[in-house]
Amino acid sequence: MNELRELYEEVILDHNRSPRNFGRRPPRCNRTAHGHNPLCGDQVEVSMTFRDGVIEDIAFNGEGCAITTASASLMTQALKGRTGEEAKELFHAMHAVLVDDEPPDHGRLGKLGALLGVKDFPMRVKCATLPWHTMEAALSGSDAPVTTE
Repeated sequence: MNELRELYEEVILDHNRSPRNFGRRPPRCNRTAHGHNPLCGDQVEVSMTFRDGVIEDIAFNGEGCAITTASASLMTQALKGRTGEEAKELFHAMHAVLVDDEPPDHGRLGKLGALLGVKDFPMRVKCATLPWHTMEAALSGSDAPVTTE
């Protein structure tokens, strides 16, 4: 179990040091949302190209802690090429594990499982879920800023 936790920690550190899909807006971007965690000051913007029910491209920008950055990076990798419905299902699966304490389906979560250790630190769960809530707002076309409070 210790080895798995170390692997997860390494995945989070890697995605924080070298975040994927960071710092740019996708070409032909047509969905964007802004999220903010007032407790720690994390801010994230999720932008995507959403066409014919599919997330063709997705990226994020902003400033946040290692957990927020890693979560956004892992999320964008997991959602690129998925349908809006699949993205919503994955959002709900992550939320259920991190917030509602449901047992994880490791096969479904894949690399996103690296974020599961966050639930041991309740104050950090909001950091991990902020990009997901922001993505959901972008997907739905909401203009209202997302907040963790």
